[in-house]
Amino acid sequence: MAFGRFPRTPQAKPFSDINVTPLVDVMLVLLVIFILTAPLLTSAIRLDLPQAKAAQSGEAPESLSLSLKSDGALFLNDQPISMAALPAALERMALQKPNLEVQLRADQSVPYGQVLALMGLAQQAGLSRIGFVTAPGVPLPR
Repeated sequence: MAFGRFPRTPQAKPFSDINVTPLVDVMLVLLVIFILTAPLLTSAIRLDLPQAKAAQSGEAPESLSLSLKSDGALFLNDQPISMAALPAALERMALQKPNLEVQLRADQSVPYGQVLALMGLAQQAGLSRIGFVTAPGVPLPR
């Protein structure tokens, strides 16, 4: 009986190529995610908005201050004014500068109806840009 060796097969050479299968799997998953989320990112409302030149960032709009205290005292640009003289003063200012913004300041305890009356007077005078001025406060709990 002869003891011989079995013929040896050459050992496998080291594999030096990059396995791209996991990369392709990840890319396909990302593609599916983008396909599903893309419609959610677009707005559902289609508008044909007008184009206009934007105001320069340094420009502050011209404005007038209209203040109403809780005791009924009325101030126009920090000067006291009566309710009877207010419409004429607002109309005069609206004729001088039609794009004037009204910054409305009202005490917290002033009834809402009085604030609406002031807004109505400003709109009747031709001043349609009205902004409400508030003091920074504590955020409301959710």
